[in-house]
Amino acid sequence: MVFIYEQEVYGLDFPLKNRIIKMKIKGLRWFIIGLIFLATVINYIDRSALSIMWGSEDLEGSISHSLGLDKRDYGHILNIFMVAYALGQLFSGKLFDKVGTKIGYVLSIGIWSLSTIFHSTVRGFVSLAFFRTTLGLSEAGNWPGAVKSNAEWFPIKERAIAQGLFNAGASIGSVIAPLLISALFVAYGWKTTFICIGTMGLLWIIPWLIFQKAGPEKHPWISEEERKYILEGQSQADREATDDTKGLSLKQILSYRESWAIVVGRFFLEPIWWLFVGWMPIYLFDVYGFNVKEVGLFTWVPYVGAAIGSIAGGYVSGKIIAKTNSIDKGRKITILIGGLIMFLGLIATVLFGTTAERFVAIVFVVLFGFQFAIGNIQTLPSDLFNGKNVGSLAGLGGMVGVFSVIIMNFIVPIVAEVSYTPIFIAIALFVPLGIGAIYYFARTIQLVEK
Repeated sequence: MVFIYEQEVYGLDFPLKNRIIKMKIKGLRWFIIGLIFLATVINYIDRSALSIMWGSEDLEGSISHSLGLDKRDYGHILNIFMVAYALGQLFSGKLFDKVGTKIGYVLSIGIWSLSTIFHSTVRGFVSLAFFRTTLGLSEAGNWPGAVKSNAEWFPIKERAIAQGLFNAGASIGSVIAPLLISALFVAYGWKTTFICIGTMGLLWIIPWLIFQKAGPEKHPWISEEERKYILEGQSQADREATDDTKGLSLKQILSYRESWAIVVGRFFLEPIWWLFVGWMPIYLFDVYGFNVKEVGLFTWVPYVGAAIGSIAGGYVSGKIIAKTNSIDKGRKITILIGGLIMFLGLIATVLFGTTAERFVAIVFVVLFGFQFAIGNIQTLPSDLFNGKNVGSLAGLGGMVGVFSVIIMNFIVPIVAEVSYTPIFIAIALFVPLGIGAIYYFARTIQLVEK
């Protein structure tokens, strides 16, 4: 819980007009991660809108019907977004390392919010593709930016729970999106819906500029107790880093074997999340004949599981680290548990997901497992490197993961013409490959910079 209090630098007997009042916020780091959580909720509402309102060519009022586009066009649009998102992950990681989290977030959320609003003006494939490109480039910054912010604001033992809270924003956004967007769509249509949800991000910038004044070392509103707690709980490399400290090049980062744990691990694991984010509404349209309202009533449920998994994964990891005093054990045990849950859940989609209700319940479990593990995987850059390199490695891992998703998005509409079953089997096999890569490349999770 956050408390706000004031300290009077001069006593009560000093003239009132000459007193200096300094505000301090207890638990300021949780307030910062709370704003990033909210940004992530908005991020997922904005990106989910297209799939929820896409519908089909014969569903009157849907985007597909209005623009005369079909499922193949949707697949191409999704991949255009993903290519931009992949490149955005890489470039935004470097951007955040260069300009810092305060300005980085203003640029990222400002551009993606305007891009969302301008979705209301599209007239066909080309204009829609353009604004999905600008959306993908800018939305990508949220992830390396959050990882970098967590490295700045949290001691090592709290980073997984902070990452879990941030990741829960993706899940909560995915819970809210179907309900909010389908309601706005039914009431006002898809064009007005894009304007409404895009405006939320522009409003978010106001509190961010007010409260994100500086990092914990220089922030005027942080208590000395919290400042000391954060800085003493960070690595020596983080404590010694200054504004003038130069980050490593990507080539230098990849010269460390441990970096490949993140790159290869995310290549195999990212498609699991994105399959359901991008294709679950289409799956329900195709297999069960759902309309937009029915999709809104069903698709939010699995993301409740994802939100719980995000927080639970961070909590479990933190407890293991506290008990064993080993970051390596805390991260790896938690990632392994999440991987087992994912794998069994994906197999269950093939064996038992025979009705819409069963399918959605099983995906609840799959996404719980995914988020249980991924928060710890996304925390690895800050376990291995100092803050000047965290955004770069996080962005690189995200970019590689997204390129894997792009390959999947080319394959899904082709295979889905026959059956979705091979798709579920393929991504189930990706799980042991991704988890195995983390264990293989990161023999011991610890700071690698000397």
